Amino acid sequence: MPKLDLEAIELVSSTGYPEPFDRVVAGRWYRRLAPPGGLTRMGASHVVLKPGAWSSQRHWHHGEDELLVMLSGEAVLIEDGGRTELRAGDVCAWPEGTENGHHLVNESEFDCIFVAISAGTDQGGEYSDIDMCWTADGTYRHKDDSPYDAGRLK
Repeated sequence: MPKLDLEAIELVSSTGYPEPFDRVVAGRWYRRLAPPGGLTRMGASHVVLKPGAWSSQRHWHHGEDELLVMLSGEAVLIEDGGRTELRAGDVCAWPEGTENGHHLVNESEFDCIFVAISAGTDQGGEYSDIDMCWTADGTYRHKDDSPYDAGRLK
């Protein structure tokens, strides 16, 4: 059956971000949807952001398209060009290679829920506000190419 049972999919709050960059995503809970759905050419996550949580550090991808669909609640999308309020039903898209660092921050008093979808070949990416990038082999590196101790969570 194509309908996924969300309750049967493990809900986790983990990150491969090295300290101190991991702290702001501590209130981000997600379920990976692609594996239980049998999807092999795209990634998808059902994400719950608790009040005050960030979806990620502000980032952009070298080789993946991203699509975000807000399901409930509200969050602030922060990009290079500024801030945009997002509410249920809003959709955002970032084509691969678009150098526009973005993330969501839940500044409300309630949970917000969205689905994040990616497609393409993970060739790494950049973090706009911090000295960090990630590589296609799944490691975090400083922008001078020296490694961080933590690996990247796929």
